[in-house]
Amino acid sequence: MDEERRDPEETMEIIEGIDMEYDESEKDISEYVYEESREEKKEKKPKKNRIISYIVVALVASLIGGIISPFIVLKYMEKNNMLNDHNSPTFGISDVLESGEKIDAITIVAQDAMNSVVGITTRSLRQIGFFQQEVGGVGSGVIVDSNGYILTNSHVIDNGNAKHIRVLFDNGDEKEAKVLWYDSLLDLAIIKVDAKNLPVAKLGDSDKLLVGEPAIAIGNPLGLEFQSTVTSGIISGLHRSINVEGNVIEDLIQTDASINQGNSGGPLLNSKGEVIGINTAKISSAEGLGFAIPINTVKPIIEQIIETGTYKTVVMGITGVEVELYERRLGIDLSADEGVVILEVVQNSPAHKAGLRNGDVITKIDNKSIENMSQLKKALYNYKQGDKAKLTIIRNGTEEILEIEFTQVR
Repeated sequence: MDEERRDPEETMEIIEGIDMEYDESEKDISEYVYEESREEKKEKKPKKNRIISYIVVALVASLIGGIISPFIVLKYMEKNNMLNDHNSPTFGISDVLESGEKIDAITIVAQDAMNSVVGITTRSLRQIGFFQQEVGGVGSGVIVDSNGYILTNSHVIDNGNAKHIRVLFDNGDEKEAKVLWYDSLLDLAIIKVDAKNLPVAKLGDSDKLLVGEPAIAIGNPLGLEFQSTVTSGIISGLHRSINVEGNVIEDLIQTDASINQGNSGGPLLNSKGEVIGINTAKISSAEGLGFAIPINTVKPIIEQIIETGTYKTVVMGITGVEVELYERRLGIDLSADEGVVILEVVQNSPAHKAGLRNGDVITKIDNKSIENMSQLKKALYNYKQGDKAKLTIIRNGTEEILEIEFTQVR
């Protein structure tokens, strides 16, 4: 209590008597407090004055902070958003799917891919008894190059026998088409129309597919009156084989997306809107069993046809038969469980130069297992003239590896 009653002058004398260091700022503050104290009335207590000063400073600081802080926060948010916009990918279909909004994703995929899907009508001659009759066909296709290259099924164009092929585009235009290439074993074909700047489908990677992924099919089920119908489902299975009119088509994608007559040749899409397969068939005796040819099967063919105008397959120069059939016909048991038994090697062919012999059993080409001649022929589509491959064979019960160079095409 006595300390509080001291005169300011006495207080300064006490302070000056204490041996302590302080900087110039502290000195200025002391003088300020001293001058303030002299002007105030003596009955006011310094401690109370300090408390009031703290409160005032706190209120002023709070007021200033309240005014400035929203601008700081807004500036930070703006900067952060700019960074996010710069570093993050554009919002896309995959983001929609990750959020669980499947219907919206299907809508985006459909709208993005619809204009690259076409309808195909054909006219062919059929021999009925002693007479020929013209019959019509309908299917789908997908544009793979802006200069008029269209991918479809071989059976859609009657395996090359169709006399008239017309393509109906999403905008209503119609054009005549010609066949550039087809293969009934693969059930794939490429046709071309005279057009420029067409909308092109994005091709995906069918080797990366997983069972359970979303799958979206676009096509013309039951005819052009249902053109550009969209159905959705999932990838139900991979590496399936089916028998279509005596032709075993292998390594197919199975989906429960609805596929009907007329969908053939249309695209099967993933959640990014990329073509992962070409729809080819459905099992009529069961629901939810549709099949598509993996897009990677035909990618090298598309590239070569666009580049050269045609496609030529490399040849090995052998005649062969699958192990099971060979054993059954000759009544013998080979040391190989599966593969292609070489019956004949053509002189001066790539197979002859690689050292292959009659009786050798081809079990692999590079890392792809070979079970029959159909698989071997399809495997050759992945090679171009001048490419080399490693053949795994069984000769006299022993496994060997030979290198073959594909120097011939047809």
